[in-house]
Amino acid sequence: MKKLLVVMFMAAAWVGGYGYGRWYAKVPAGERKPLYWVDPMHPWYKSDVPGIAPDCGMKLVPVYPGEEARYDRRANKLPEGSVQITPEKQQLIGVQYGTVEYETVHSSVRAVARVALDETKIAKVHSKLEGWIDQVFVDFTGKQVRQGDPLLTIYSPEALATQEEYLLALKAQHLMHENPVHEMLGSTENLVAAAKKRMELWDIGDGQIAGIAASGVPLKNLTLNSPITGFVMERNVFAKQRIMPETALYTIADLSRVWVMADVFEYEAAAVRVGTPATLTLSYLPGRTFRGRVNYILPQVDSATRTLKVRIEFDNPDFALKPDMYGEVEFQTGGGRRLVVAQTAVMNSGERQVVYVDRGKGYFEPREVTTGARSEGKVEIVSGLAAGEHIVISGNFLIDSESQLKTALGGAAK
Repeated sequence: MKKLLVVMFMAAAWVGGYGYGRWYAKVPAGERKPLYWVDPMHPWYKSDVPGIAPDCGMKLVPVYPGEEARYDRRANKLPEGSVQITPEKQQLIGVQYGTVEYETVHSSVRAVARVALDETKIAKVHSKLEGWIDQVFVDFTGKQVRQGDPLLTIYSPEALATQEEYLLALKAQHLMHENPVHEMLGSTENLVAAAKKRMELWDIGDGQIAGIAASGVPLKNLTLNSPITGFVMERNVFAKQRIMPETALYTIADLSRVWVMADVFEYEAAAVRVGTPATLTLSYLPGRTFRGRVNYILPQVDSATRTLKVRIEFDNPDFALKPDMYGEVEFQTGGGRRLVVAQTAVMNSGERQVVYVDRGKGYFEPREVTTGARSEGKVEIVSGLAAGEHIVISGNFLIDSESQLKTALGGAAK
């Protein structure tokens, strides 16, 4: 009897405890029981109890039945480096969105440049006579001269002897006009022509030759005139100086048209061609723009700077552009309908360029892209994105930091 009472008491206690446990563990109607808790920033961290994530200090969030895939990167088929940012934190770090879209853009290439002389408009002045300089009319570097202006006078014994021969031949020709022997007249005419031709080959002008014939007196000093209009860039002449035909007397450059040599990076060089329009601006001439066209592209890339020399011609009627000035050239490389994003959307690490794509539910996917031309705050996307995709255009720096941290921690966990 006593044993029966003990058994009945134990059964009642078990039934009572079971019922109390069921009552105590029962979840209120309408409320779901979490499966576990996760770190919203690093969903691979799971806990059986609520609390604070040890790695970033974020409050753990509950995961209910049916929501496992939301915090599983593999279930969401997101690539390595994808992160989830809560709406509250997005607002805190200033995340803004944009859209990948096609736009008609006018692309351009910018490059630093230097003003240079037009090599086709430079004259080196030499005398074809050996002799001595008597007078110097252009006596300093930088002086502007016009074509035909006198530069200096030369005393040349050889030229003086040829003038005397010319005058004798003219006198003989005059006397032979009354001579019935026509063969003699022809000989004197040949002597006159030969002496005159010799003076012309020495660059003695027609005016000087006519003056010699009219006066009947040879010129002791012959005048050397400027062959072109321009500025004296070099001067190597002084009074009483002895000169030879190989002596370089002056270098004169016409600055009414100049060349500008631009250094275009090799990855942008394909967009620039002969005939491409270009504009030149200089910091010391604010508000002024010069317009020209590419007339030559040098065939070799500079091995040190990885740039290609591009030559542009500019008219310079008021001589505002001076040799060795530095400026910036912008090449108008054309326009077209292209896939573009805001320049702020592209994270450039040097080795690669990344754009963060909004995948919904707070997930952001890092997408490696290839960029093209840049213009007016937009950059062309050659590959990596599709039209209509939503991307991050502001706040992506902090998202990128989270992505790199997650990738590093994930690699360490493995």
